[in-house]
Amino acid sequence: MEYLQLGTSGLTVSRICLGMMSYGSPDSWAWMLDEDAAAPIVRQAVESGVTFFDTADMYSDGASEQITGRLLAQLFPRRDDYVLATKVYFPMGSGPNDKGLSRKHIMSAIDASLDRLGVDHVDLYQIHRWDNETPIEETMNALHDVVAAGKARYIGASSMFAWQFAKAQHVAETHGWTKFISMQNHYNLAYREEEREMIPLCRDQGVGIIPWSPLARGLLTGSRERGGGQTTVRSGTDPIADTMYTDDDFDVVDAVRKVAAERDLPPAQIALAWLLGRPGVTAPIIGATKTKHLEDAVAAVPIRLSEREIATLQAPYRPHPVLGHQ
Repeated sequence: MEYLQLGTSGLTVSRICLGMMSYGSPDSWAWMLDEDAAAPIVRQAVESGVTFFDTADMYSDGASEQITGRLLAQLFPRRDDYVLATKVYFPMGSGPNDKGLSRKHIMSAIDASLDRLGVDHVDLYQIHRWDNETPIEETMNALHDVVAAGKARYIGASSMFAWQFAKAQHVAETHGWTKFISMQNHYNLAYREEEREMIPLCRDQGVGIIPWSPLARGLLTGSRERGGGQTTVRSGTDPIADTMYTDDDFDVVDAVRKVAAERDLPPAQIALAWLLGRPGVTAPIIGATKTKHLEDAVAAVPIRLSEREIATLQAPYRPHPVLGHQ
C-alpha cells in the first residue's frame, strides 16, 4: 500500500479508501452486506494496509455507520491508527430540520453520527451535497464550530459545481473559518467532466481529490453489457446507473478491456490504475462486496500505465451532461 497526504493538509491516508456504503441492511439494497458478511472484507482491507474509511449518516439509515464503528474498533488497536470519514446532508428523518446543511441539522447530525460510530471524533466531516436553501455562511460557520469543538479534525465536500466550492472556500477564508481539504467527486474513465473546472480548482488550491464511483458503478469492470445486459446483483438492482451511463460509454469499456488484455490483468485494475495516476487524485473510494473487488483495488496501486496505454483509454471518451450533483 502507498500513502499520501490529503491535498496540502497534514492528514496522511492510504491510496485506497474503502467505501462503507456497501455494508448495512440488505433490506435497503439487495447487494448490501450485513455486518457478518462485511467483516472479512474490512479485515482484508486492514491487512492490506488500508487506513482510510468513508461512510455517511444516510447509508442504510445509519446502519453503515454502526457497522463501520464496530468493525474498525475491533480491527485497529488505537483510534489514531485509521482515518474515518462520514457525511451530512441527506434526510435522516421526516422533519423539516432532519436534512440539509443548516446549523441546526449539522450540530444534531454530527452528534448522531459520533454516537452510531462509537467514537468521539471523525477525521473528515464532509457535506454530502450543496444545500440551496441554507446560506453558505451559516454552513461554513457551523462546520468550523464542529472542528473547534473537537468533533471533527478536518472538513471536506462532495459533488457540486466548481463555483459553489470556490464560494464556500472564499467564505471560510474571509472569516478565518476552517476550509475544506478534500473534494469527493464523481470521476472515472467514463465520466471526466470534473476535469474541466473542479479538478483544476482543487489542484490550484491544494485540495485532495477522493473520487466516488471510480469504476462507474461496475460499468468499467464488465458488470454491464451493451443493450442493458447485467451480470451482477448490483448492476441488476441499480437504477441510478441506468440513468448515468449509456451505450456510448461502452466504447470506453472496450478500450479498458483492450489494455487489460494486453497486460493480462483484470479491467478493474486498469481502470483504477488510470484514476490513481490522474493529477490531484489522492484516494479513489472503493466499494467492495467481494474479496476480489478489494484485491483488484490494492493491486492497482503500484501499476504505472504508459503514455500509449493512457491515450488508448482516453480516446473514446464522449462529453456528458453534469452527473452526480443531486
